[in-house]
Amino acid sequence: MTVTGSTLVITAASPAPATAPAAAPAARRRAAGRAPGPYRRLFALPGTRGFTAGNLIARLPMGMFGVSAVMMIAGQRGSYALAGAVTATGLAATAVVAPWTARLIDRHGQARVAVPATLIAVLGSLALVACVRSGAPAWTLFASYAATATTPNIGGMSRARWTHLLRDSPDAHHTAMSFEQAADELCFMLGPVLAAFLCGVLFPEAGTLAGAALLLTGMLVFTSCRATQPPVAAAPRRGSPLRALGPLLPLFLVTGVVFGSMEVTSIAYLDVQGLGAASGLVLALQAAGSCAAGLLYGTVRARSLKTCVCALAVSMTLPWAAAATGSVTALAGALLLAGMATAPTMVTAMSQVHARTPEGRLNEGMTLAVTAIFAGIAAGAASAGWVVEGAGPTAAYAVPATAALIALAIALTGRSIRRPSDRSRVVRTTTAGDPQ
Repeated sequence: MTVTGSTLVITAASPAPATAPAAAPAARRRAAGRAPGPYRRLFALPGTRGFTAGNLIARLPMGMFGVSAVMMIAGQRGSYALAGAVTATGLAATAVVAPWTARLIDRHGQARVAVPATLIAVLGSLALVACVRSGAPAWTLFASYAATATTPNIGGMSRARWTHLLRDSPDAHHTAMSFEQAADELCFMLGPVLAAFLCGVLFPEAGTLAGAALLLTGMLVFTSCRATQPPVAAAPRRGSPLRALGPLLPLFLVTGVVFGSMEVTSIAYLDVQGLGAASGLVLALQAAGSCAAGLLYGTVRARSLKTCVCALAVSMTLPWAAAATGSVTALAGALLLAGMATAPTMVTAMSQVHARTPEGRLNEGMTLAVTAIFAGIAAGAASAGWVVEGAGPTAAYAVPATAALIALAIALTGRSIRRPSDRSRVVRTTTAGDPQ
């Protein structure tokens, strides 16, 4: 199989000589044994390893910055309320700025916009460190952290590259999207652990400084891979991603509620059990389950969005049931299983974003979806915190379970989502030696 431009060339074998019919089954078995897996085929494409390496380096800090900022501000100023308010302001600023940054990237190209935007975000992180260290007024912390909202959506840019490269191969595109979701889960699992280690073992600012260095380095590596960058369309871009994704954004919002409420509820539950220090390890099981499921999902046929959301709704009842038993071990297992339903849902939903977003505005469309998820995470965290205070952590597990049921209702009652069409041109050639 060879990819030349937008043409997929499949080399088929010519008929085997009639004198050796017995060798045909053995040849087929040897060929099947040598067939590379879907991920090996994916990264055999020219340029994919380079931009993926930069993508992973730049994506890791996405799970570091929030924890690093909280630990740094609380450690230096002695106020978790101030730390939480600063990070919340950063999320609100990102919700406003990120879609505009993504639109500029779609209009002018990834390299031309992403590098300057990253430099502004890195300067914002450095300013935050300087303001915290120097005892500057509190408003300077809010202004500095708000500047980091220009951070480009590296996951969206990477998905846009895969979509450009694999636009004529739906199966390979499904594998690529599954890999990207697994990478999301891995980075958001390792990022907070690395940030907490750096801030706790070295000094409070270490997590923010390391995150800024990784972000800039990864973005420079990513954007230096120009060959795989999606071309900027010269034609006017028609259609609004916001309007096109209207039926999907409520689903992303409610899914974010599931994520945010589950995290806060689990932390509170484990704290009551006297395992506050180990809460990160238990929560990592959910991300680990999602990461593993994402990689596995990329090797099988994609399921419908309704099927995936149904599995999510069922799995989100497991932590609630496990918490009612009072067993931390049961909760850990339930979180692992619940996480395994997350990646397939997100992969399938993101595929619908690709199908609906107007041509030339894919990065903007994916950023809108991510923004909806972040808004849901904030709402879910606040809702779970309120229930924890009023009814206890066990009852708070009803919040993610209810949100998952609402997501299922949205998926069942919403408009049908079209699937991307297979527009590949296939050219068959023959080579001698193997059976056809």
